[in-house]
Amino acid sequence: MRILLASSEVHPYSKSGGLADMVGALAKYLARAGHHVGVVTPLYRDIRERFPGIKPLDWDLHLPLGNNFIQAKVWTREFEDRLHFYFIDQPEFFQRAHLYEEKGVGYPDNAERFIFFSKCVANFARYLPWKPELVHVHDWQTGFVPLLILHQRLHDGWSDAPRSCLTIHNLAYQGVFPKAHYSATNLPPSYLHPEGSEFFGYMSCLKTGINYADMLTTVSPRYAREITTEEFGCALDGVLRRRQSNLAGILNGVDYDEWKTEGNPYLKHPYSLAGFNGKLANKMDLQKELDLPVNPDLPLFGTVSRLADQKGMDIELGALEEMLSAEMQFVLLGSGSAEFEKGFRKLALRHPKKVAVKIGFDQGLSHRIEAACDFFLMPSKFEPCGLNQMYSLRYGTIPIVRRTGGLDDSVTDISDDSEHADGIKFNEISVRALAKGIRKALVLFENKPVLAHYIRNAMQKDFSWERTAREYEKFYHKFL
Repeated sequence: MRILLASSEVHPYSKSGGLADMVGALAKYLARAGHHVGVVTPLYRDIRERFPGIKPLDWDLHLPLGNNFIQAKVWTREFEDRLHFYFIDQPEFFQRAHLYEEKGVGYPDNAERFIFFSKCVANFARYLPWKPELVHVHDWQTGFVPLLILHQRLHDGWSDAPRSCLTIHNLAYQGVFPKAHYSATNLPPSYLHPEGSEFFGYMSCLKTGINYADMLTTVSPRYAREITTEEFGCALDGVLRRRQSNLAGILNGVDYDEWKTEGNPYLKHPYSLAGFNGKLANKMDLQKELDLPVNPDLPLFGTVSRLADQKGMDIELGALEEMLSAEMQFVLLGSGSAEFEKGFRKLALRHPKKVAVKIGFDQGLSHRIEAACDFFLMPSKFEPCGLNQMYSLRYGTIPIVRRTGGLDDSVTDISDDSEHADGIKFNEISVRALAKGIRKALVLFENKPVLAHYIRNAMQKDFSWERTAREYEKFYHKFL
């Protein structure tokens, strides 16, 4: 197949979350499977400096955006013959300090920035010499691509237009703007209605993609079911129920080229099921690195996360306040809400021998935390897929998660299947429920044979991208 992917962020070039990891890995593994793959993404600040292999492409864009025409250049990076990256170079839109916002406030021209990006994607889909037969777009930032393709097919003579697929990574982020921004699309107003782009008097980029894409996916089977309900549907559940026959939940994969316990440049001590002592050595190294008492016999809990309400950070703080009277340690790496950052810093100040907190993001430290910890806390209130629980399983770190979305799909509690148990799950969104999960972990830590059973199951679990890419191939073929 000839597949064009489009995303506002792609690892390793740009990243704010799991979206970038997913698109970068999907592109790589589809190409490895023999497909011709292109990826379109913005050229953000510093990308050229960090990746000198990016070269200018003889392709200038001059596209309407409302009453104006916007120019952009294109840069490219090629991996073998089957994988190409295309970077949209529009400095006014993309040469900024951050991808979407500063100091927690979205850029006021985000609608125009990503409507323009969507037009660039549609232009590539139409004029690339290798003629993509499928355009796979991701999240609200590319939500208008399916409609732009459809409109050009119906009204502009694009008879061999490709099919379109939209993946919803998190339904809570919808790209909703005042209707006045719709003029930037240069589309007729006949699409701005409740079955099209209109959303309670506003314009929704994500709803546009949901209504006009040929196929829809989201990032776990349970989340695909959840978003068709009022509780998780973010006011789009009715639209998604109407399109349910075109919707599939495909669990994200893990790029085991990067997330591995052997041959990992971030880990001083490699380990595996056959030789597990390296994990203990990594634990003691991390305790030393983060100024915690070095004690391999203390259970070490960790979190690497965006500090947001969705991630259950309020109940995590409450449960830790309750449980830190026990013999345990906790480490956190993350950033986000100022309230949660302050809360975790205060926790560390009150428990300096039990808690270490690093605000920010550090790729190497995230690997060291995953490798060193005995348990990983991930009490999300909702979680479309989640990746850290899958990283934890591969690293032999037992995840403690809430039964929701991809967390429920990827972690096996003893009550689900005792033979294949590899984690601890709880149902209720409460401090009490998470504290009970931590108490179960403390008991498990003392029962070394049962803990070894969990670890063995966890490290043998397969979330490889080869598996996930095959699921996407099947879904693509169903519509092509």
